[in-house]
Amino acid sequence: MLKTRLTGVMPHAVRLTLAAALLAAGSVAASAADTLKIAHVYDKTGPLEAYAKQSSTGLMLGLEYLTGGTLEVAGKKLQVIEKDTQGKPDVGKAMLAEAFGDDDADIAVGPVSSGVALAMLPVAQEFGKVLVVEPAVADSITGANWNRFVFRTGRNSSQDAIANAVALGKPGVKIATLAQDYAFGRDGVAAFRDALKSTGAEIVHEEYVPTDTKDFTASGQRVFDALKDQKGDRIVFVIWAGGNNPIGKLKAMAPERLDIKLASGGNILPAMAAYKDIPGMEGATYYYYEIPKNPMNDWLITEHQKRFNSPPDFFTAGGFAAASAIVTALKASKGKADGETLIKTMEGMSFDTPKGTMQFRKEDHQALQEMYHFRIRAKDDVAWGIPDLVRVLKVEDMAVPVLNKR
Repeated sequence: MLKTRLTGVMPHAVRLTLAAALLAAGSVAASAADTLKIAHVYDKTGPLEAYAKQSSTGLMLGLEYLTGGTLEVAGKKLQVIEKDTQGKPDVGKAMLAEAFGDDDADIAVGPVSSGVALAMLPVAQEFGKVLVVEPAVADSITGANWNRFVFRTGRNSSQDAIANAVALGKPGVKIATLAQDYAFGRDGVAAFRDALKSTGAEIVHEEYVPTDTKDFTASGQRVFDALKDQKGDRIVFVIWAGGNNPIGKLKAMAPERLDIKLASGGNILPAMAAYKDIPGMEGATYYYYEIPKNPMNDWLITEHQKRFNSPPDFFTAGGFAAASAIVTALKASKGKADGETLIKTMEGMSFDTPKGTMQFRKEDHQALQEMYHFRIRAKDDVAWGIPDLVRVLKVEDMAVPVLNKR
């Protein structure tokens, strides 16, 4: 087993060195006809910056691995253009328009924030170019707000919710949710509520708080009060992205005195440091580097440890998956990157990722993929709670609904 230690997000200077090298390699003198431009429009600054850095590193490592270090597909060089959304929907929309219009990008990837992603979707349709959404998760991205130029390699809220419902839902279980008050949190809770119906578990209270909340005393007390007089097993389920994750603060309020358990899905390693104090906690996750067993993930682990002295994290795998989808599509299209050609190529397309094989569902372009039911274990020399695999949740184990209006 790879020796691990928490280093937080990879050093910024090191990440920039890698990115600069790859960007330079993709920018060698070549005519426009010999270059394919990929715009990474993502939240480089703002509250989701930690996730964004991982996504960028994963994308770059993926392009390196999948092209054998050449950054070339079908005889054309890949050039990556980075745009910062700042985590703001209006900026994200403008940056994607700039990438497609002024920079003549062929395809785009991003962003992290679901709110930003929703603002960007119409731009892809306006320009008739493909946007690969990674890692924003709100169901509405491939649901009510979807258009045919949108593909998503990241998991959606329904996949998260169904996986966690399978892991936690049992007859008689009572659950209170605590989530952020925007598309990510509300879509996540709605999907979780629907997914629990077939398990016999029930949500008895929903608590929503602003994304910048730091004091969870009042909201924590409300979820505990909603559960304390319920019969049966009682769980507080947290859906959270970015900083100020409330799991540790809820744990400090001693829910065990009320015989209430805490639960949450997977997260980046720094956020999972709080999980170490909750051994036995169960949930479902999109990725943890020690779980998938395949050559691509082995390479990612080895190279990431070598270059950054840390294992690859949650969103590093996501960025890598986006790179795989793009390279696989461009190889199949023989380098043709217009929107209509890529749509025809990518609908139903399977592609390898560090998690294993994913496939874009034809109906809504959502990538169907495995998830992982985990149980947290604490280990003295590992700074985070280790999500030991309970079982792999295969695509056929999760009836992920088609939510668009196609």
